[in-house]
Amino acid sequence: MMVHWLRTSKSSSVILLFLRLWLGWQWLMDGIHKVFGAKPFDASGFIKGAIAHPVTGPEGNVLYGPFNGFLQHVALPGSGFFSFMVAWGELLVGLGLLLGTLTTAAVFFGLMMNFVYMFAGTVSTNPLYVLIGSIILFAGFNAGKWGGDYWVIPWLRSKVSGWFHKSGPTVNRRKAAS
Repeated sequence: MMVHWLRTSKSSSVILLFLRLWLGWQWLMDGIHKVFGAKPFDASGFIKGAIAHPVTGPEGNVLYGPFNGFLQHVALPGSGFFSFMVAWGELLVGLGLLLGTLTTAAVFFGLMMNFVYMFAGTVSTNPLYVLIGSIILFAGFNAGKWGGDYWVIPWLRSKVSGWFHKSGPTVNRRKAAS
């Protein structure tokens, strides 16, 4: 019932507009500081901290062992690449949400980053971003209706459906039967 309202109601699209703009602004500001800040963004300190202090359970056991292995063996050696991806990813998620263009893709990747931050042990504003991002994701197209998605999504749907509905060479069946 709630998801139906989020996906179809005009009043929900207005509420979603404000949530999307607020969340987009947060992501954009985080990304701008990382991309255009006085010193280049470097995620290696964050990654080293997450490796040194993994998230543990009540008995002291490491909760996300495979994720910590990923940080140690993939993310830390490739910290330059991951620094670039985080900085530009935050900026692009913010732009997508602010402009309402490819909204569901933008919020999906924002949620992915939030979950990675939480797996690394950072709480901060991430749970709030996850809550609002999930609402926007559940709303689907209605969340970007008051934005670029109003034009972009129908255009993309027509292009994609054209790719899948094209058949092979046209065969004149009457000629083939004789």
